[in-house]
Amino acid sequence: MNIVDPNLRADDGARVTLGALLGVGLGPGDPELMTLKAARLVSEAKVVAYFSKRGKPSHARAIAARFIAKDCEEIALAYPLTTEIPFDHPDYVAALAAFYEESAERLALHLSLGRDVALLCEGDPMLYGSFMHLQTRLSSRFRVEVCAGVSGMSGCFASARQPMTWGDDVLTVIPATLPREILAQRLAATDAAVVMKLGGNLGKLRRALEDAELIERAIYVERGTMAEEKIMRLAEKRDDDAPYFALVLVPGAGRRP
Repeated sequence: MNIVDPNLRADDGARVTLGALLGVGLGPGDPELMTLKAARLVSEAKVVAYFSKRGKPSHARAIAARFIAKDCEEIALAYPLTTEIPFDHPDYVAALAAFYEESAERLALHLSLGRDVALLCEGDPMLYGSFMHLQTRLSSRFRVEVCAGVSGMSGCFASARQPMTWGDDVLTVIPATLPREILAQRLAATDAAVVMKLGGNLGKLRRALEDAELIERAIYVERGTMAEEKIMRLAEKRDDDAPYFALVLVPGAGRRP
């Protein structure tokens, strides 16, 4: 389906077909876990955009590097901040909102000229992804397509060789940014869990797992599927340092054959 610029009149003598925003899921980190569709979309793209931490290379671009055409135009979207201040602080909210607005308009310039833009996304674009912030801002004006990716948690399941759900087990995905008491409640109320967004929250999560009497089942996975991968029982990890690409698995123990 093509979208025609609604601002053009019939007597303009030309029809401008707008570009499409393509959210391309790249998988958890190992480039070989990119889907065939993701590889094709990136290799065909004339404009590629990607997020990065300010002053740092883009992890998404690194995953897809082998597929990016040499004549492709690249748009780097650098976050103004990440963990410098709490995510619920008004200054953080304002800074990120302005960043997403500016980023959306940068992509809109290309889309309005009929250029498709492939926005590279680690993991799956629709699971805790920054892509969703731009989709929300642009979907009323431009066509949006999403290429599903292998999620980060799926990559970590495989790297840890850890069955997560058996029989009727319920799996809950929990952000570690929640308060300790709520973390413990959520953990105690489910059969299996994946806890994401560790960052500076690992110590709090450790205490919540102890509160829920689940610390012995918890598995820490850092940079799953990547070259620097680390996997261990959380109880054996001696510090509470965790990078962005880390999560904790709490496998289910339900009905088994």
